[in-house]
Amino acid sequence: MINRIQEGDKVVIFGAGLVGSLLGIVLARKGFKVEIHEKRPDLRYKSYANLRSINLALSHRGWHALEEAGIAEAMKEIALPMYGRVVHPLGGETSFSPYGLENQAIYSISRHALNCFLLDEAEKQPGIRIYFESKAEKFAFDKSLAYVADIEGLRQRIEAQAFIGSDGAFSALRYEMMREDKFFYQQHYIEHGYKEFTIPASAEGTWKMRNDGLHIWPRKSFMMIALPNTDHTFTCTLFFPFEGNHSFAGLKKNEEIQAFFESEFPDLIDLIPDYQWQYQNHPVASLVTIRCAPWNNENFLLIGDAAHAIVPFYGQGMNAGFEDCRILSEMLENHTCWKDLFRDFYENRRKDADAISELALENFVEMRDLVTDPAFQIKKKLENYIVNEGITNWIPQYTMVTFSDLPYHEALEKGRKQARVLDQLKNMENWEKLPKELWPEKVRVHMALLWPE
Repeated sequence: MINRIQEGDKVVIFGAGLVGSLLGIVLARKGFKVEIHEKRPDLRYKSYANLRSINLALSHRGWHALEEAGIAEAMKEIALPMYGRVVHPLGGETSFSPYGLENQAIYSISRHALNCFLLDEAEKQPGIRIYFESKAEKFAFDKSLAYVADIEGLRQRIEAQAFIGSDGAFSALRYEMMREDKFFYQQHYIEHGYKEFTIPASAEGTWKMRNDGLHIWPRKSFMMIALPNTDHTFTCTLFFPFEGNHSFAGLKKNEEIQAFFESEFPDLIDLIPDYQWQYQNHPVASLVTIRCAPWNNENFLLIGDAAHAIVPFYGQGMNAGFEDCRILSEMLENHTCWKDLFRDFYENRRKDADAISELALENFVEMRDLVTDPAFQIKKKLENYIVNEGITNWIPQYTMVTFSDLPYHEALEKGRKQARVLDQLKNMENWEKLPKELWPEKVRVHMALLWPE
């Protein structure tokens, strides 16, 4: 069924999470009538204490989408800037590595707080209606119809000009698409899961560590991270194998947990006095990567995690989903048909989703293992000199991904090219023995040969 795009068209969104709520705001501001159907109760009024979540890192792509939606300024009250990594090596001094230039930061925010904020903002829009405990059950792609059921199982038939599934990694809409001919689907669980801890505020009600950075305890095959919260606590996340000697399966008893923390995270013991209780009582969650194709079928579209769920190690899952909303909104201006819009969005965006998926998996290795590796540290120092010397067309990959709108696939390609150059540069001198005052000149000379751009 071909539906022309007109102001006042009805758009149905499945999922009132982060992406669905933001997309609803964006579309309502463009004059569309938006219905959002969420299978869970309203999280603003019901406790989800047992849900597993990792603190979010909001960066440029996410802010850009929020600015386009007109709600970025209000968001700043619940986000904390993190200007770099605070690395906690085992038995060594902590170090701080800036993420970018001065004043460039990523922002720590609670998923729950952000979702509540977006739902509040969505309800302010006159063109939006949100239905909670409304579960998507069936879709008729060729007729532009969907069916939802309430908590008592009463089914309702919905007609609309467009349907968008932002219902997460286990999307009901995607499940229905999987039954269609020639639909590609792949999911991959990494061998690590995660468990959350909370570092409480100090007795004086302040943060127990510096609050302007993302803290990392890299331990080769596993790691702990900590992000600050506005209530002066930190949310910590242990990324740990499911199986093996050092794993969730192998760490069960209090004495084992104590020995593990004393060996691997001794500086966290005073910060988390009840770490044994938290370990025993907080749930373990898995980490999945999902790829599928196509994301569109007639006037139906997948977006965000429903289309491209990724692991959290580049902090880009939410940002990529928010960027989906911005790009789809921009593409609306040049389309007259929902079916064509959704097809073109998929064809334009899929390569970027695949790229950030790869980058996220690669960054896990960097965070848990390489940040304390001497060879890696030398390459990072060399890259800092390259940037400081103003070498033309050189932008660190982290900067391209986190502080720009450069398509993810271009950031991946350019980053890999630059990584090969850094490997060559590292091998051209004995940098550890070379006096630091000679580094800038040596970098300039070698880069003239390696990077003549």
